[in-house]
Amino acid sequence: MKIDILAFGAHPDDVELSASGTLLKHIDKGYKVGIVDLTQGELGSRGTAQTRFTEAGVASELLGVEFRENLNLGDGFFEVNQENLLRVIEMIRKYRPEIVFCNAVSDRHPDHSRGGDLVARACFLSGLLKIKTFNKGKEQEHWRPKSVYRYVQDNWVTPDIVVDISDYFEVKMSAVLAYKTQFYSSEEDNSVQTPISSPEFLEFIKAKASVLGRIIGVRYAEGFTVERPVGVHDFFDLD
Repeated sequence: MKIDILAFGAHPDDVELSASGTLLKHIDKGYKVGIVDLTQGELGSRGTAQTRFTEAGVASELLGVEFRENLNLGDGFFEVNQENLLRVIEMIRKYRPEIVFCNAVSDRHPDHSRGGDLVARACFLSGLLKIKTFNKGKEQEHWRPKSVYRYVQDNWVTPDIVVDISDYFEVKMSAVLAYKTQFYSSEEDNSVQTPISSPEFLEFIKAKASVLGRIIGVRYAEGFTVERPVGVHDFFDLD
């Protein structure tokens, strides 16, 4: 399957929290989008790998993505090494995206920046002819995405690109709340409390989208940093 955007997340829910409004907007424009989670989020204090898998399926339905895969690299312990780089390269060559989204350059959870580094490096290596990978016994063709963008997550990182998601914010939040074990619910909750399970965290997500939106004069937005300068053919293509 040839797709337009492939979004990677270190954990199920990373993409929903930080880039799903942008994905929704592009899906609405007719672009094909897929998601790859690097881990099952199995070390999370709440829920299990199975509940996260089920919740990711619900979120994917809400977003309307073409597919979702999980590489199960090991929550908390995966490294940027040859084995994991090849696993990511296989996904890039399998789906041949024009654009890749991945985790933030810096964030509270160390898996986030490391996951972003892993994907960004794999995007370059995927274009090298002499790196051999296989899918179902068949050698894959080399492929390098045109662009890699790293989304802004928990920590504030000044974005290079800001995307208006005002029309998609409510669906984005529905996709986030599909992760019932992770985030606040009005139902009685006797689970262990974490930094992301309080109602204040949901307010933070909304406030961050609002702050990013203010930068470009809209209600809600998501932010991304670039791996290389963005080229334009016409200044009037820019808002």
